[in-house]
Amino acid sequence: MPERIFILNGHPGPSSISRQAMARYAAAAEAAGHEVRLTQLSELAFDADRGKAGYEGAKPLEPVLEEALANLEWCSHFVLAFPLWWGGFPAKLKGWIDRVLLPGRTFTTEETTPIGLPAPLLKGRTARVLITSDTPRSFMWLAYGDAIMRQLRGQILGFVGFKPVRITFFAPASDPKPGAVDKLLARMAQLGRAGR
Repeated sequence: MPERIFILNGHPGPSSISRQAMARYAAAAEAAGHEVRLTQLSELAFDADRGKAGYEGAKPLEPVLEEALANLEWCSHFVLAFPLWWGGFPAKLKGWIDRVLLPGRTFTTEETTPIGLPAPLLKGRTARVLITSDTPRSFMWLAYGDAIMRQLRGQILGFVGFKPVRITFFAPASDPKPGAVDKLLARMAQLGRAGR
């Protein structure tokens, strides 16, 4: 069954392994009959600072952020790619998350989950995340407890309803082994065809 796939390349630079991987995913998904919307974070102009604490009197969304929110509501599958910088998201991507995942659109405090958390409004959707890094995968688990993966699954994408959140991890990204990028791109094409 065809998916509605929203892809965000969350790398803030104009060229990257993330960009190549998302282009390959998008092309394969479209060729397989999925509907695809691809956005490059590097091409978006918006204020990444959400402003004062709390959600009261939030600044209006720029058109590119309103479009992003509409794409999240439209999609059945969300694909996000980003580089791991200092153990977390690039600042511009963190700003995108802060500005776009809004109450009333992605979660609501008017209802709660069985454990008392705000209720997600994007339920019924799945997600795939590609993280590029120079930190070896085993070290991410042993030293840091897969913190960024747990944050994505529990406190960000899972919080607003995306389940499951599947993660592909690629390292080393700055100096990849021979053939590693080609293998990653082939894997992204395979995932794109499957809409996963």
